[in-house]
Amino acid sequence: MPLPVVLSIAGFDPSSGAGITADIKTASAHGCFATTCITALTVQTTERVFAVEAVDAGLIRDTLFELVRDLPPAAVRIGMLGNGLIAEVVADFLETVRPPNVVLDPVLRSTSGAALLDARGESVLKHRLLKFVDVITPNIEEAAVLCGHLPGQIGSSPEDEIVELATRLHHLGCKSVVVTGGHLDQADDLLSVGPAASPRIEWFRAPKIQSRATHGTGCAFAMATACNLANGLDLSQSVRDAKSYVRRAIETAEPLGHGHGPLNHLCK
Repeated sequence: MPLPVVLSIAGFDPSSGAGITADIKTASAHGCFATTCITALTVQTTERVFAVEAVDAGLIRDTLFELVRDLPPAAVRIGMLGNGLIAEVVADFLETVRPPNVVLDPVLRSTSGAALLDARGESVLKHRLLKFVDVITPNIEEAAVLCGHLPGQIGSSPEDEIVELATRLHHLGCKSVVVTGGHLDQADDLLSVGPAASPRIEWFRAPKIQSRATHGTGCAFAMATACNLANGLDLSQSVRDAKSYVRRAIETAEPLGHGHGPLNHLCK
């Protein structure tokens, strides 16, 4: 059987901890072939994002449609979109092609606080993109922003907040939601599968790893999930295996850079 093709639609991180280059490594580690569409160039290190330059939306449109004509994907990972015009192009692409196993990692801000999606882009994401996505993988802060709240405003505990945020994301149109808890004291992730009125939830619990090698964990988790789906695993097992992969990638990472270093994406 040929390698499953997984399309990454994301930004370019020259430090290779996140974005397109990290997705290529993650796909290789999962026995998949990565095709790519760069949405934005960044000046970025392990320490911070210094500048962002969006790619021309017409070039992105042409890239996506030509790629899938030649190399139809078994899954798609969407990361950084950058602006509303690019988000519209990606939504048009998903609406026209309807590729399988679309995983959206809603990249809104960098760890250092740089904005990576404008207000129009957030609106397009919520009101157009979500209906064509199979699973969305925000951390708790991203989930709160998409639901119009600040982290900590909902629920009496972090666990209650995660459940409530997942439910609200279902109401926005998300079929399946993984809210990741890597930013919390306990690295517990929630998988919630709709409908919104009675979602099926499953917890994936693990102690938090104390490490500086955490740059790009969201990208790695989303891409690993997409690869697992492309390889034929069901959603629950795809999420479980993606979480295990990210943990191994953190635990075996080399201490690189002066800030939050990259994972070991090629770990076994």
